Amino acid sequence: MPDQFSRAAALYGSENIDKLKRCRVAVFGLGGVGGNCAEALCRSGIGAIDLFDADVVEITNINRQAVAAHSTIGRDKVEVMRERLLDINPDAVITSHKIFYLPATADEVDLSVFDYIIDAVDTIAAKLELVCRAGLLSVPVISSMGTANKFDPAAIEVADVFNTSVCPIARIMRGELRKRGLSALKVVYSKEKPVGQGDGAGQGDGSSVLQSRTDEPSPCPAPSPCPTLASNAFVPPVAGLIMAAEVVRYLTSV
Repeated sequence: MPDQFSRAAALYGSENIDKLKRCRVAVFGLGGVGGNCAEALCRSGIGAIDLFDADVVEITNINRQAVAAHSTIGRDKVEVMRERLLDINPDAVITSHKIFYLPATADEVDLSVFDYIIDAVDTIAAKLELVCRAGLLSVPVISSMGTANKFDPAAIEVADVFNTSVCPIARIMRGELRKRGLSALKVVYSKEKPVGQGDGAGQGDGSSVLQSRTDEPSPCPAPSPCPTLASNAFVPPVAGLIMAAEVVRYLTSV
């Protein structure tokens, strides 16, 4: 009898769908990239998904984020996403963590329990901490680079960060990873040059301004105002869907 995974099973094989149901994946950041990635993973049959974010839904999120609608404004993103994912797959184990992942909070999270980690967080410091800790535990991770201030979803690619070009955030990550002795990191990035911004532009999905400095615990240091990063309904979600595809490909070996 057909079920919600019948079409996927026809593509991947029922044994791989069973394998996905036994997997546990962490999604750090539920903006335009991470939220759409989490939804795609759930629709693909991942059995357990942990959601990490401390933000609430704002009206400016509606143009690109899976959690955002007029009915969810002001609610915690992790709780909205948890409800959404359980509505998609009631059998999934969805765990919400209202936390900003940063060096100061990293000890609160046991990364060793995950089969794969999605990095869709907004700050360089958080990305580096997550990538380095995952590497020490040999847990695979895929990291989103900049998607704000860009028009073209077709310019998004998957590559090792050391083989990327154009993306300012990828350039910063390459330098910081070299300092830490890391020589590889799978990333989703865009070859499109960010529009109207300098080297600090284009990180995340445009939900906040991000610092290239790894010693900044907050997205925007006072008293400087945070300029608004531009975004659309296409680029961040496509980056998230590509990340989900990479995770499913890895876990099924297809």
